[in-house]
Amino acid sequence: MKPVQTLKISISGVRGVVGDSLTPDLLVRFAQSFGTYMGPRTVVIGRDTRTSGEMVKHAVLGGLISSGCKVVDLDIVPVPTVQFMVRNLRAAGGIAITASHNPAQWNALKFIRGDGCFLNHYQARELIDIYHQGEYRTVPGRQMCEPRRNARAVTLHANAIIEKIGKLPARGKKLVAVVDSVNGAGSVMAAPFLESLGCKVVTINSKPDGIFPRPPEPLPQNLTDLCHAVRRHNADIGFAQDADADRLAVVSEKGLPIGEDFTLALAVDFVLSREKGTVVVNLATSHVIDDIVKRRKCRLLKSKIGEINVTELMMHENAVIGGEGNGGVIYPAVNMGRDSFTGMALILHLLAQSARPVSQIVARMPRYAMHKAAVPCPQELVVEVMDRLAREVSGKNVDRTDGLKIQTPKGWILMRASNTEPILRVVAEAGDPESAAALNAGFREKVESLIRSAAAR
Repeated sequence: MKPVQTLKISISGVRGVVGDSLTPDLLVRFAQSFGTYMGPRTVVIGRDTRTSGEMVKHAVLGGLISSGCKVVDLDIVPVPTVQFMVRNLRAAGGIAITASHNPAQWNALKFIRGDGCFLNHYQARELIDIYHQGEYRTVPGRQMCEPRRNARAVTLHANAIIEKIGKLPARGKKLVAVVDSVNGAGSVMAAPFLESLGCKVVTINSKPDGIFPRPPEPLPQNLTDLCHAVRRHNADIGFAQDADADRLAVVSEKGLPIGEDFTLALAVDFVLSREKGTVVVNLATSHVIDDIVKRRKCRLLKSKIGEINVTELMMHENAVIGGEGNGGVIYPAVNMGRDSFTGMALILHLLAQSARPVSQIVARMPRYAMHKAAVPCPQELVVEVMDRLAREVSGKNVDRTDGLKIQTPKGWILMRASNTEPILRVVAEAGDPESAAALNAGFREKVESLIRSAAAR
Protein backbone atom coordinates (compact mmCIF):
# COMPACT_ATOMS: atom_id res chain seq x y z
CA MET A 1 0.00 0.00 0.00
CA LYS A 2 1.37 3.41 -1.00
CA PRO A 3 2.15 5.58 2.07
CA VAL A 4 0.11 8.75 2.46
CA GLN A 5 2.17 11.88 1.77
CA THR A 6 1.42 14.19 4.69
CA LEU A 7 3.77 17.07 3.86
CA LYS A 8 2.20 19.72 1.63
CA ILE A 9 4.35 22.62 0.41
CA SER A 10 2.39 25.01 -1.79
CA ILE A 11 1.55 28.67 -2.33
CA SER A 12 -0.74 28.32 0.71
CA GLY A 13 2.25 27.61 2.97
CA VAL A 14 3.60 24.41 4.45
CA ARG A 15 1.49 21.90 6.36
CA GLY A 16 1.90 18.39 7.63
CA VAL A 17 1.35 15.94 10.45
CA VAL A 18 3.38 16.92 13.50
CA GLY A 19 5.91 14.26 14.46
CA ASP A 20 5.71 12.73 10.99
CA SER A 21 6.39 15.12 8.12
CA LEU A 22 6.22 18.42 10.01
CA THR A 23 9.45 18.25 12.00
CA PRO A 24 11.21 20.89 14.14
CA ASP A 25 14.08 20.97 11.65
CA LEU A 26 11.77 21.68 8.72
CA LEU A 27 9.93 24.37 10.70
CA VAL A 28 13.17 26.14 11.64
CA ARG A 29 14.35 26.10 8.02
CA PHE A 30 11.07 27.51 6.70
CA ALA A 31 11.19 30.25 9.35
CA GLN A 32 14.80 31.00 8.33
CA SER A 33 13.63 31.15 4.71
CA PHE A 34 10.93 33.67 5.61
CA GLY A 35 13.40 35.67 7.70
CA THR A 36 15.80 35.71 4.74
CA TYR A 37 12.96 36.76 2.43
CA MET A 38 11.82 39.57 4.77
CA GLY A 39 15.21 40.81 5.92
CA PRO A 40 16.03 42.12 9.43
CA ARG A 41 12.63 43.70 10.04
CA THR A 42 9.59 43.12 12.26
CA VAL A 43 7.63 39.89 11.84
CA VAL A 44 4.40 39.13 13.73
CA ILE A 45 3.56 35.55 14.72
CA GLY A 46 0.45 33.99 16.25
CA ARG A 47 -0.91 30.47 16.63
CA ASP A 48 -4.13 28.56 17.04
CA THR A 49 -4.79 26.29 20.03
CA ARG A 50 -3.41 22.98 18.73
CA THR A 51 -1.39 21.11 21.34
CA SER A 52 1.59 21.14 18.96
CA GLY A 53 1.41 24.92 18.67
CA GLU A 54 3.92 25.72 21.40
CA MET A 55 6.58 23.48 19.83
CA VAL A 56 5.92 24.90 16.37
CA LYS A 57 6.04 28.47 17.70
CA HIS A 58 9.43 27.96 19.35
CA ALA A 59 10.87 26.42 16.18
CA VAL A 60 9.59 29.42 14.21
CA LEU A 61 10.99 31.84 16.79
CA GLY A 62 14.41 30.21 16.50
CA GLY A 63 14.44 30.46 12.71
CA LEU A 64 13.27 34.08 12.61
CA ILE A 65 15.53 35.36 15.39
CA SER A 66 18.59 33.62 13.93
CA SER A 67 17.99 35.47 10.66
CA GLY A 68 17.84 38.86 12.39
CA CYS A 69 14.09 39.43 12.54
CA LYS A 70 12.45 41.40 15.35
CA VAL A 71 9.56 39.16 16.39
CA VAL A 72 6.25 40.23 17.93
CA ASP A 73 4.61 37.18 19.53
CA LEU A 74 0.81 37.32 19.83
CA ASP A 75 0.60 33.71 21.11
CA ILE A 76 -2.94 32.25 20.75
CA VAL A 77 -5.00 34.51 18.48
CA PRO A 78 -7.25 34.08 15.43
CA VAL A 79 -5.51 34.19 12.05
CA PRO A 80 -7.40 37.37 11.07
CA THR A 81 -5.94 38.97 14.21
CA VAL A 82 -2.42 38.13 13.01
CA GLN A 83 -3.23 39.70 9.63
CA PHE A 84 -4.73 42.76 11.32
CA MET A 85 -1.71 43.22 13.59
CA VAL A 86 0.77 43.00 10.71
CA ARG A 87 -0.87 46.13 9.30
CA ASN A 88 -1.46 47.73 12.69
CA LEU A 89 2.22 47.43 13.66
CA ARG A 90 3.44 48.21 10.12
CA ALA A 91 5.43 44.99 10.23
CA ALA A 92 7.24 43.49 7.24
CA GLY A 93 5.10 40.38 7.46
CA GLY A 94 3.81 37.61 9.66
CA ILE A 95 3.50 33.88 10.17
CA ALA A 96 0.21 32.31 11.24
CA ILE A 97 0.73 28.91 12.88
CA THR A 98 -2.43 26.96 12.10
CA ALA A 99 -3.69 24.04 10.08
CA SER A 100 -7.10 25.71 9.86
CA HIS A 101 -9.85 23.11 9.37
CA ASN A 102 -7.45 20.13 9.17
CA PRO A 103 -7.55 17.50 11.97
CA ALA A 104 -5.78 18.17 15.27
CA GLN A 105 -2.63 16.17 14.44
CA TRP A 106 -1.84 18.57 11.59
CA ASN A 107 -0.20 21.97 11.87
CA ALA A 108 1.03 24.50 9.34
CA LEU A 109 2.73 27.79 8.62
CA LYS A 110 0.93 30.45 6.58
CA PHE A 111 3.02 33.38 5.41
CA ILE A 112 1.70 36.94 5.47
CA ARG A 113 3.13 40.00 3.72
CA GLY A 114 3.17 43.60 4.94
CA ASP A 115 -0.32 44.55 3.74
CA GLY A 116 -1.88 41.75 5.81
CA CYS A 117 -2.53 39.47 2.82
CA PHE A 118 -1.04 36.04 2.32
CA LEU A 119 1.80 35.68 -0.18
CA ASN A 120 0.71 35.45 -3.80
CA HIS A 121 1.88 32.76 -6.21
CA TYR A 122 5.07 34.55 -7.24
CA GLN A 123 6.05 35.55 -3.71
CA ALA A 124 5.42 32.03 -2.42
CA ARG A 125 7.61 30.61 -5.19
CA GLU A 126 10.44 32.95 -4.15
CA LEU A 127 10.10 31.78 -0.54
CA ILE A 128 10.05 28.10 -1.51
CA ASP A 129 13.12 28.64 -3.72
CA ILE A 130 15.00 30.11 -0.74
CA TYR A 131 13.99 27.08 1.32
CA HIS A 132 15.24 24.60 -1.30
CA GLN A 133 18.50 26.50 -1.88
CA GLY A 134 19.21 26.36 1.86
CA GLU A 135 21.20 29.62 1.93
CA TYR A 136 19.69 31.53 4.83
CA ARG A 137 20.53 34.92 6.26
CA THR A 138 22.20 34.63 9.69
CA VAL A 139 23.29 37.25 12.20
CA PRO A 140 25.73 37.08 15.12
CA GLY A 141 24.30 36.62 18.60
CA ARG A 142 24.71 40.26 19.57
CA GLN A 143 22.28 41.24 16.79
CA MET A 144 19.58 38.78 17.85
CA CYS A 145 16.53 40.29 19.56
CA GLU A 146 14.29 38.77 22.23
CA PRO A 147 10.72 38.26 20.97
CA ARG A 148 8.30 40.91 22.19
CA ARG A 149 4.91 39.78 23.53
CA ASN A 150 1.80 41.72 22.61
CA ALA A 151 -1.22 40.86 24.75
CA ARG A 152 -3.52 43.55 23.28
CA ALA A 153 -3.91 42.15 19.78
CA VAL A 154 -7.39 40.66 20.26
CA THR A 155 -8.68 43.87 21.89
CA LEU A 156 -7.24 46.04 19.12
CA HIS A 157 -8.76 43.80 16.44
CA ALA A 158 -12.18 43.79 18.14
CA ASN A 159 -12.13 47.57 18.63
CA ALA A 160 -11.26 48.12 14.96
CA ILE A 161 -14.27 46.06 13.83
CA ILE A 162 -16.65 47.93 16.13
CA GLU A 163 -15.17 51.28 15.09
CA LYS A 164 -15.68 50.54 11.37
CA ILE A 165 -19.07 48.78 11.54
CA GLY A 166 -20.55 50.21 14.74
CA LYS A 167 -22.21 48.79 17.82
CA LEU A 168 -25.65 47.21 17.49
CA PRO A 169 -28.53 49.65 18.03
CA ALA A 170 -29.49 49.77 21.72
CA ARG A 171 -33.24 49.55 21.22
CA GLY A 172 -35.44 46.67 22.36
CA LYS A 173 -34.03 43.42 23.68
CA LYS A 174 -30.50 42.39 22.86
CA LEU A 175 -29.91 39.83 20.12
CA VAL A 176 -28.86 36.46 21.54
CA ALA A 177 -26.00 34.70 19.74
CA VAL A 178 -24.56 31.25 20.41
CA VAL A 179 -20.94 30.77 19.30
CA ASP A 180 -19.12 27.47 18.74
CA SER A 181 -15.39 28.16 18.48
CA VAL A 182 -14.43 24.44 18.37
CA ASN A 183 -11.99 25.12 21.26
CA GLY A 184 -9.88 26.93 18.69
CA ALA A 185 -8.34 30.38 18.43
CA GLY A 186 -11.73 32.06 18.20
CA SER A 187 -12.32 31.08 21.84
CA VAL A 188 -10.08 33.91 23.08
CA MET A 189 -12.09 36.61 21.28
CA ALA A 190 -15.67 35.54 20.53
CA ALA A 191 -17.47 36.27 23.81
CA PRO A 192 -15.86 39.62 24.72
CA PHE A 193 -16.13 40.83 21.13
CA LEU A 194 -19.84 40.03 20.78
CA GLU A 195 -20.62 41.47 24.21
CA SER A 196 -18.84 44.70 23.24
CA LEU A 197 -20.81 44.74 20.00
CA GLY A 198 -24.05 44.67 22.01
CA CYS A 199 -25.10 41.02 22.05
CA LYS A 200 -26.09 38.58 24.73
CA VAL A 201 -23.66 35.70 24.19
CA VAL A 202 -23.77 31.97 24.87
CA THR A 203 -20.57 30.03 24.14
CA ILE A 204 -20.00 26.34 23.53
CA ASN A 205 -16.71 24.58 22.78
CA SER A 206 -14.89 27.68 24.00
CA LYS A 207 -11.88 26.30 25.88
CA PRO A 208 -8.69 27.28 24.01
CA ASP A 209 -7.09 23.89 24.69
CA GLY A 210 -6.82 22.53 21.15
CA ILE A 211 -8.99 19.48 21.89
CA PHE A 212 -11.51 19.72 19.07
CA PRO A 213 -14.93 18.33 20.13
CA ARG A 214 -16.09 18.17 16.51
CA PRO A 215 -14.32 18.19 13.14
CA PRO A 216 -12.89 21.73 12.84
CA GLU A 217 -14.45 22.50 9.45
CA PRO A 218 -17.79 24.28 10.10
CA LEU A 219 -19.84 22.17 7.70
CA PRO A 220 -23.57 21.57 8.41
CA GLN A 221 -23.00 17.96 9.49
CA ASN A 222 -20.52 19.14 12.15
CA LEU A 223 -22.84 21.66 13.81
CA THR A 224 -25.21 19.39 15.76
CA ASP A 225 -24.22 20.79 19.17
CA LEU A 226 -24.60 24.37 17.96
CA CYS A 227 -28.05 23.66 16.50
CA HIS A 228 -29.21 22.15 19.81
CA ALA A 229 -27.76 25.10 21.76
CA VAL A 230 -29.54 27.68 19.58
CA ARG A 231 -32.88 25.98 20.19
CA ARG A 232 -32.20 25.40 23.91
CA HIS A 233 -31.33 29.06 24.55
CA ASN A 234 -34.02 30.44 22.23
CA ALA A 235 -31.23 32.34 20.47
CA ASP A 236 -31.56 34.60 17.44
CA ILE A 237 -28.55 33.12 15.65
CA GLY A 238 -25.71 30.63 15.95
CA PHE A 239 -22.16 31.11 14.71
CA ALA A 240 -19.58 28.37 14.09
CA GLN A 241 -15.89 28.97 13.47
CA ASP A 242 -13.05 26.76 12.32
CA ALA A 243 -9.88 26.31 14.40
CA ASP A 244 -8.22 29.55 13.24
CA ALA A 245 -11.45 31.59 13.09
CA ASP A 246 -11.23 32.84 9.52
CA ARG A 247 -14.32 30.95 8.30
CA LEU A 248 -17.85 31.38 9.59
CA ALA A 249 -21.00 29.25 9.37
CA VAL A 250 -24.45 30.39 10.47
CA VAL A 251 -27.32 28.55 12.17
CA SER A 252 -30.80 30.12 12.05
CA GLU A 253 -33.04 30.82 15.03
CA LYS A 254 -34.76 27.51 14.22
CA GLY A 255 -31.53 25.65 14.94
CA LEU A 256 -30.85 24.80 11.29
CA PRO A 257 -27.63 25.48 9.32
CA ILE A 258 -28.35 27.93 6.51
CA GLY A 259 -25.44 26.71 4.33
CA GLU A 260 -21.98 28.24 4.10
CA ASP A 261 -22.73 30.16 0.88
CA PHE A 262 -25.27 32.26 2.77
CA THR A 263 -22.68 33.52 5.26
CA LEU A 264 -21.15 35.68 2.55
CA ALA A 265 -24.56 36.42 1.02
CA LEU A 266 -25.87 37.95 4.26
CA ALA A 267 -22.72 40.02 4.77
CA VAL A 268 -22.75 41.29 1.17
CA ASP A 269 -26.43 42.20 1.38
CA PHE A 270 -25.85 44.32 4.49
CA VAL A 271 -22.76 46.12 3.19
CA LEU A 272 -24.44 46.99 -0.13
CA SER A 273 -27.47 48.31 1.76
CA ARG A 274 -25.14 50.91 3.32
CA GLU A 275 -22.74 51.67 0.47
CA LYS A 276 -22.67 50.95 -3.25
CA GLY A 277 -19.51 49.53 -4.74
CA THR A 278 -17.70 46.60 -6.30
CA VAL A 279 -17.93 43.07 -4.89
CA VAL A 280 -15.29 40.39 -5.58
CA VAL A 281 -15.76 36.63 -5.15
CA ASN A 282 -14.07 33.61 -6.66
CA LEU A 283 -15.35 31.60 -9.61
CA ALA A 284 -16.72 28.81 -7.40
CA THR A 285 -18.94 31.08 -5.31
CA SER A 286 -22.70 30.54 -5.48
CA HIS A 287 -24.84 32.47 -7.96
CA VAL A 288 -26.81 33.87 -5.02
CA ILE A 289 -24.12 36.57 -4.78
CA ASP A 290 -24.75 37.49 -8.45
CA ASP A 291 -28.44 37.91 -7.63
CA ILE A 292 -27.83 40.09 -4.56
CA VAL A 293 -25.32 42.33 -6.34
CA LYS A 294 -27.64 42.72 -9.34
CA ARG A 295 -30.58 43.60 -7.06
CA ARG A 296 -28.44 46.21 -5.32
CA LYS A 297 -27.36 47.60 -8.73
CA CYS A 298 -23.66 47.10 -8.02
CA ARG A 299 -20.75 45.50 -9.86
CA LEU A 300 -19.53 41.91 -9.32
CA LEU A 301 -16.09 40.62 -10.35
CA LYS A 302 -14.84 37.04 -10.10
CA SER A 303 -11.27 35.94 -9.41
CA LYS A 304 -9.35 32.71 -9.52
CA ILE A 305 -9.83 30.31 -6.59
CA GLY A 306 -7.73 31.14 -3.52
CA GLU A 307 -8.02 33.87 -0.91
CA ILE A 308 -5.04 35.85 -2.19
CA ASN A 309 -6.57 36.02 -5.68
CA VAL A 310 -9.75 37.48 -4.21
CA THR A 311 -7.92 40.01 -2.03
CA GLU A 312 -5.57 41.22 -4.77
CA LEU A 313 -8.48 41.82 -7.14
CA MET A 314 -10.36 43.57 -4.33
CA MET A 315 -7.43 45.92 -3.75
CA HIS A 316 -7.02 46.59 -7.47
CA GLU A 317 -10.72 47.39 -7.89
CA ASN A 318 -11.21 49.11 -4.51
CA ALA A 319 -14.00 46.67 -3.65
CA VAL A 320 -16.25 47.34 -0.65
CA ILE A 321 -16.58 43.64 0.26
CA GLY A 322 -15.61 40.24 -1.08
CA GLY A 323 -14.98 36.69 -0.06
CA GLU A 324 -15.39 33.02 -0.76
CA GLY A 325 -18.45 30.81 -0.60
CA ASN A 326 -16.96 28.58 2.09
CA GLY A 327 -17.88 31.07 4.81
CA GLY A 328 -15.05 33.49 4.11
CA VAL A 329 -16.03 37.16 4.51
CA ILE A 330 -13.44 39.79 3.52
CA TYR A 331 -14.28 43.35 4.57
CA PRO A 332 -11.31 45.55 3.61
CA ALA A 333 -12.28 48.41 5.92
CA VAL A 334 -11.03 46.12 8.72
CA ASN A 335 -8.93 43.33 7.24
CA MET A 336 -7.61 42.15 3.88
CA GLY A 337 -8.40 38.52 4.62
CA ARG A 338 -11.22 36.22 5.68
CA ASP A 339 -12.41 37.29 9.13
CA SER A 340 -15.20 35.46 10.98
CA PHE A 341 -15.58 38.28 13.52
CA THR A 342 -16.17 40.89 10.85
CA GLY A 343 -18.66 38.46 9.31
CA MET A 344 -20.50 38.15 12.64
CA ALA A 345 -20.73 41.92 13.04
CA LEU A 346 -22.08 42.50 9.53
CA ILE A 347 -24.68 39.72 9.83
CA LEU A 348 -25.85 40.85 13.28
CA HIS A 349 -26.28 44.39 11.93
CA LEU A 350 -28.36 42.97 9.07
CA LEU A 351 -30.57 41.19 11.64
CA ALA A 352 -30.98 44.37 13.67
CA GLN A 353 -31.69 46.45 10.55
CA SER A 354 -34.25 44.10 9.03
CA ALA A 355 -36.04 43.15 12.28
CA ARG A 356 -36.66 39.74 10.72
CA PRO A 357 -35.24 36.39 11.82
CA VAL A 358 -32.38 34.75 9.91
CA SER A 359 -34.63 32.07 8.43
CA GLN A 360 -36.93 34.67 6.85
CA ILE A 361 -34.05 36.74 5.46
CA VAL A 362 -32.52 33.64 3.85
CA ALA A 363 -35.92 32.44 2.57
CA ARG A 364 -36.21 35.64 0.50
CA MET A 365 -32.90 34.95 -1.22
CA PRO A 366 -32.64 32.71 -4.31
CA ARG A 367 -31.52 29.20 -3.41
CA TYR A 368 -29.17 27.04 -5.45
CA ALA A 369 -27.67 23.60 -4.96
CA MET A 370 -24.01 22.72 -5.42
CA HIS A 371 -22.51 19.32 -6.21
CA LYS A 372 -18.77 18.63 -5.90
CA ALA A 373 -16.67 15.72 -7.12
CA ALA A 374 -13.08 14.83 -7.98
CA VAL A 375 -11.71 12.96 -10.99
CA PRO A 376 -8.23 11.35 -10.80
CA CYS A 377 -6.03 12.85 -13.53
CA PRO A 378 -2.24 12.56 -13.95
CA GLN A 379 -0.62 15.99 -13.73
CA GLU A 380 0.94 15.69 -17.19
CA LEU A 381 -2.49 15.24 -18.81
CA VAL A 382 -4.28 18.17 -17.16
CA VAL A 383 -3.54 20.83 -19.80
CA GLU A 384 -4.39 18.53 -22.73
CA VAL A 385 -7.65 17.36 -21.15
CA MET A 386 -8.77 20.91 -20.34
CA ASP A 387 -7.87 22.17 -23.83
CA ARG A 388 -9.78 19.34 -25.52
CA LEU A 389 -12.78 19.90 -23.29
CA ALA A 390 -12.72 23.63 -24.07
CA ARG A 391 -12.77 22.82 -27.79
CA GLU A 392 -15.70 20.44 -27.32
CA VAL A 393 -17.81 23.07 -25.59
CA SER A 394 -16.73 26.01 -27.78
CA GLY A 395 -19.62 28.28 -28.61
CA LYS A 396 -21.00 27.98 -25.11
CA ASN A 397 -20.39 30.58 -22.38
CA VAL A 398 -16.88 29.53 -21.31
CA ASP A 399 -14.57 31.25 -18.81
CA ARG A 400 -10.92 30.11 -18.62
CA THR A 401 -9.83 32.44 -15.82
CA ASP A 402 -9.12 29.44 -13.59
CA GLY A 403 -9.55 26.03 -15.15
CA LEU A 404 -12.73 25.89 -17.17
CA LYS A 405 -16.10 27.33 -16.14
CA ILE A 406 -19.10 26.73 -18.37
CA GLN A 407 -22.49 28.42 -18.08
CA THR A 408 -25.40 26.21 -19.10
CA PRO A 409 -29.16 26.87 -19.22
CA LYS A 410 -29.53 25.00 -15.92
CA GLY A 411 -26.54 26.45 -14.05
CA TRP A 412 -22.75 26.36 -14.23
CA ILE A 413 -19.92 23.86 -13.95
CA LEU A 414 -16.30 24.52 -12.99
CA MET A 415 -13.37 22.17 -13.58
CA ARG A 416 -9.89 22.93 -12.32
CA ALA A 417 -6.75 21.07 -11.32
CA SER A 418 -5.93 20.66 -7.64
CA ASN A 419 -2.75 22.40 -6.47
CA THR A 420 -1.81 19.52 -4.17
CA GLU A 421 -3.26 16.30 -5.63
CA PRO A 422 -3.37 14.62 -9.08
CA ILE A 423 -7.10 15.27 -9.51
CA LEU A 424 -9.48 17.54 -11.37
CA ARG A 425 -12.09 19.12 -9.11
CA VAL A 426 -15.56 19.33 -10.63
CA VAL A 427 -18.12 21.70 -9.11
CA ALA A 428 -21.63 22.20 -10.47
CA GLU A 429 -24.42 24.52 -9.35
CA ALA A 430 -28.05 24.47 -10.40
CA GLY A 431 -31.49 25.31 -9.06
CA ASP A 432 -31.97 22.04 -7.18
CA PRO A 433 -29.80 19.14 -5.90
CA GLU A 434 -30.89 16.70 -8.61
CA SER A 435 -30.05 19.09 -11.45
CA ALA A 436 -26.68 19.94 -9.89
CA ALA A 437 -25.81 16.25 -9.49
CA ALA A 438 -26.88 15.47 -13.07
CA LEU A 439 -24.89 18.41 -14.46
CA ASN A 440 -21.82 17.29 -12.53
CA ALA A 441 -22.18 13.66 -13.60
CA GLY A 442 -22.57 14.55 -17.28
CA PHE A 443 -19.41 16.66 -17.44
CA ARG A 444 -17.53 14.22 -15.21
CA GLU A 445 -18.18 11.42 -17.70
CA LYS A 446 -16.89 13.64 -20.49
CA VAL A 447 -13.72 14.42 -18.53
CA GLU A 448 -13.10 10.76 -17.65
CA SER A 449 -13.45 9.82 -21.32
CA LEU A 450 -10.94 12.50 -22.36
CA ILE A 451 -8.47 11.33 -19.69
CA ARG A 452 -8.70 7.72 -20.93
CA SER A 453 -8.22 8.87 -24.51
CA ALA A 454 -5.20 11.04 -23.64
CA ALA A 455 -3.60 8.30 -21.53
CA ALA A 456 -3.96 5.73 -24.32
CA ARG A 457 -1.90 7.76 -26.81
